[in-house]
Amino acid sequence: MTETAVLRHFNRTWSQRVGALDDSFLGLGLPLGAARLVFEVGTAGASVRDLRERLDLDSGYLSRLLRTLTDSGLVSVAPDPADGRRRLVTLTARGRRTHATLEERSERLAADLVAPLTERQRGRLVEALAGADLLIRAATVRLREVDPRSPEALDAVGRYVAELDRRFPDGFDPGEPDHEGTFVLATSDGAPVAYGGVRPLDDGSGEIKRMWVDDAWRGAGLGSRMLRHLEALAARLGHRRVVLDTNPTLVEAIAMYERAGYSPIPRYNDNPYAGAWFEKVLA
Repeated sequence: MTETAVLRHFNRTWSQRVGALDDSFLGLGLPLGAARLVFEVGTAGASVRDLRERLDLDSGYLSRLLRTLTDSGLVSVAPDPADGRRRLVTLTARGRRTHATLEERSERLAADLVAPLTERQRGRLVEALAGADLLIRAATVRLREVDPRSPEALDAVGRYVAELDRRFPDGFDPGEPDHEGTFVLATSDGAPVAYGGVRPLDDGSGEIKRMWVDDAWRGAGLGSRMLRHLEALAARLGHRRVVLDTNPTLVEAIAMYERAGYSPIPRYNDNPYAGAWFEKVLA
């Protein structure tokens, strides 16, 4: 079977086994889409924008789902007291009971599905599904250019700085923020998972900066994908050569750069945290 045939066959099998085709998902009186929205709102609530980005839903369809849930007395939608431009979605008392039932029945369904399998088979299934989940999410990550001063970009940079501070023997002080260049953010389910940018140097080269990939996504090929994307961005910006620096502690990053065709070069900047410098001539 081809890759697409395997995926389509699995989708048919899974959607049937978990009741995704039922009008009343898990006997809740709601179709799967509405039940999933109840799950995503959860007990803490979420903004309409967060739900739209997290679930990648069309605005009109999300509005219809929210109207259905509001009419059913499961959620309430109101302006955010902290920001009137945002609308917050929260569960009502009835919605919280439905959420608890959804959790209980989902857990029971999952347990019943794997009950006939041996312990070894269940281990294989868990490992296979965890790998498939990561790779499917990696394949559907969204990459887009962002303003480096935007809240989402600053969030990603904050995670990048925290990781370097944790991994460098003497910590990491980023100093004054530098927003020069063009930056790209990768998101999955509305959350930042990778970040990086290209800034011009005086010699006409493009410098790749702030390359970061969330720890949970290591091994999914997202770092290599982001690097290729930044190289294409550099070429589009008119750079025929890209350079970058890194710390010797980041051995997995160095290995990735070498696999991608980067060659070591002498120091080209005064970054006190850098201990290795690379270049690549773009085709």
